Amino acid sequence: MPSWYSALRPLLFRFDPERAHRLAFALLVGIEHVLQRRGQTARPWTHPSLQQRLWEIDFANPIGLAAGFDKDARAPHVWPLLGFGFAELGTITALAQPGNPQPRMFRLARDRAVITVNVSSPNTPGLRDLQTEEQLGKLVAVLQEENLALAHQADAQPRPVLIKVAPDLSAEGLDAVARVAQRHAAAGLVATNTTITRDDLLALIQEPGGLSGAPLRARSTEVIRHLYRATAGTLPIIGVGGIFDAAHAYEKIRAGATLVQLYTGMIFEGPFIARHIARGLVQLLQRDNLRNVRDAVGRDA
Repeated sequence: MPSWYSALRPLLFRFDPERAHRLAFALLVGIEHVLQRRGQTARPWTHPSLQQRLWEIDFANPIGLAAGFDKDARAPHVWPLLGFGFAELGTITALAQPGNPQPRMFRLARDRAVITVNVSSPNTPGLRDLQTEEQLGKLVAVLQEENLALAHQADAQPRPVLIKVAPDLSAEGLDAVARVAQRHAAAGLVATNTTITRDDLLALIQEPGGLSGAPLRARSTEVIRHLYRATAGTLPIIGVGGIFDAAHAYEKIRAGATLVQLYTGMIFEGPFIARHIARGLVQLLQRDNLRNVRDAVGRDA
């Protein structure tokens, strides 16, 4: 963590989590507006060993911003400036929704975790029921049918559709998701969303919602490894959950992730965490005599 952020973080943590998020995001939106006025384009931190091409998209590095931070896609061009190779914007819904009652975000400082109030999101009652093989199969089939129709109208290729997976599924449930993804030609998997478990937390908190951050790290890596094996490495996996440094990201890559994402790590480690992780990944690849990050994918699966 940079020394300047070590000094600033205690001040930020005096605010409730949602207010702190709004303050930080207001600053990022301001930077976004400055870039637009100047006609400038921010570029992510990159290195030849980190560059990949997936789904006809060039990735400068494999470090992405996870869903939920830029909920309304208000600052899409600022994330490369912070070093991110890509960003997931949203979640975006067809109609505006009021969200859960406040307070709905809880910071667990000692656990380096956050509870944030996708078919795998725990924050909408009953939504995770859509992950059963039958229900998920129906949903993905309809989405892909519409995807193909829109592509045909535009004389373009279909958009890549990825399925986001809950970390709380059993081995059988994960296998079912893998089968659905392959059967309906999904472009990849995102593993994982937040968890509903509260095992081994230092904080005494019983708030509902999805838990992200350090307590999720081991389980999300385990799910990545399971899905990589279940699909024989044929589907790209975006690994998410508890990434705070390059070693955490590399662990997920070696378990089977082609790309990784983070959110909570930025809260605890500062806005330039993606740059630090990208630089660290280059060093880890060099240590292991690997020319490109894709050569590390699944090595420990």
